[in-house]
Amino acid sequence: MSHLNYMEKLLDLSADQAGGVEVEWIALRELVKTVTAPAKLKRESYRETGKTPIIDQGEKFITGYTDEDVKALPLGEYVIFGDHSEHIKYVDFSFIQGADGLKILKSISDNPKYVYYSFLNFYQKELNYKRHWARASETLIPIPCPNNPEKSLAIQAEIVRILDAFTAMTAELTAELTAELNMRKKQYSYYRDQLLSFDLSADQAGEGEVEWKRLEEIGHIVTGRTPKSSDKSAWGDDVDFVTPSDIKNGMRNITCPSRRLSAEGAASMPKVRIPSGSLLVTCIGADMGKTVINANDCIPNQQINAITLTDDNVQVGYLFHVLTAMRETLRRQGELGGGTMPLINKSDFSKIVVPVPSYEEQNRIATILDKFDALTNSITEGLPREIELRQKQYEYYRDLLLSFPKSDEAA
Repeated sequence: MSHLNYMEKLLDLSADQAGGVEVEWIALRELVKTVTAPAKLKRESYRETGKTPIIDQGEKFITGYTDEDVKALPLGEYVIFGDHSEHIKYVDFSFIQGADGLKILKSISDNPKYVYYSFLNFYQKELNYKRHWARASETLIPIPCPNNPEKSLAIQAEIVRILDAFTAMTAELTAELTAELNMRKKQYSYYRDQLLSFDLSADQAGEGEVEWKRLEEIGHIVTGRTPKSSDKSAWGDDVDFVTPSDIKNGMRNITCPSRRLSAEGAASMPKVRIPSGSLLVTCIGADMGKTVINANDCIPNQQINAITLTDDNVQVGYLFHVLTAMRETLRRQGELGGGTMPLINKSDFSKIVVPVPSYEEQNRIATILDKFDALTNSITEGLPREIELRQKQYEYYRDLLLSFPKSDEAA
């Protein structure tokens, strides 16, 4: 089926549904029964390979495998719900339950995959860590032609067929885009390394084209702070407060951290208020070395070193790429401290040496790497955006296909 014919079929069926097919909205708990797994495996028993797959409430579809002699759920069609995680999965093979917090559901009389698609479409996630099944079980599922089981199942099967085709098409396109993205990331890393591979020995001998400077020579460096959690007056909506969890891999600029301080709270820490256009670098733990440019004035927490440039001959965009390329170097240096986790304190961070070519050369390098960065990391342009749009397109048409009219009671 061509893409055009497929979309016409999708829209025709949706229009036909909206044109008067009788529908009843029924709570999920009335359409399924809960199945108890004959056995469960703890996470330490998970293996990367094995004869039997393990399904748990994690984001990954299959979390692991096992060869242990443990009784599995028999072959069947199951809807899986993560009671804590809220992840929803459809499983049509034998598996072993991993860990706790899993609701294993079997459809009583309706098409199991239709129930899955509807649950996936209409369930509203709460996005917090608690048990969600009581509320999730109340999710209303549209059942077409409830008084004519044969016709109802035929409509459900057609909807499933179309959504399966669209799911496969979306997955194929996403896989192609992801492969392309991974290739571009490798290409980006290669060119970044090439563009930033200056010869330190030649420069020390006076034969190079760059200067090597310590960070403390080109900027003002501070380590952030955090107000006391008990100081309610410090928190508000006036000044950005940045923590390492706000700095995502591949992020270039940070604009909307999860928390903000009041003007009073920010005023109590004037020495760590960082002006916009500075660089924030995580300095502790597994995620150390992530670098961003802050778009607004902010106060970082104590797990971030910040550098505000004072040398007019250094461009912030260029230094962003230099520090991003040095992430593994920063991590290795942080591990030399001998603590339980990697750490680069303000003193060690200040002494990091970076190459500083001419301002024109910095501009040239930054311009090239900005283009690669946008292509591989940007959520507003480039391949990550394309992947996100494909998923949103899939969700839009799934919603359209399941857009049965609601009665006043169901609405």
